[in-house]
Amino acid sequence: MKNLVAILSVFVSAVSLSSVCCMAQSQPEEPPTVTEMAAAEAERLERLLDLEYWQVFYVDSTLQHDYQAMQDEYTALRDAKVSNMSMYIAVQDKWMEKIDSTYRKYFTPQQWKAYLKSGAAKMQKAREKRKAKSEGK
Repeated sequence: MKNLVAILSVFVSAVSLSSVCCMAQSQPEEPPTVTEMAAAEAERLERLLDLEYWQVFYVDSTLQHDYQAMQDEYTALRDAKVSNMSMYIAVQDKWMEKIDSTYRKYFTPQQWKAYLKSGAAKMQKAREKRKAKSEGK
């Protein structure tokens, strides 16, 4: 009986070790696609703001378009070998402003307030501060 327990514990240890080794050797997961990121954010906002089905559709459509456009601009900067981080941040700020502008059209006043309270107001202030700083140069 002791031999059986010893053999089983060695077997379980070996299987566990091989699983860990296989997991360590597997390649890292691909980053989420633009479509997946848009869908996840639309679902998050649906839960947070209690969006109607048509609002979720518009949020998802807006995000798919704007995230892709932002990604395209990032790619163009990267391909041009731009290393100035402020240019990448400016691209992000531009597209996030467009997203917020679109949200404001589709959200009710209560939803807009809840959206701002969820952290969007802080991000808007940070964007405004960066914009004022860049214009002041």
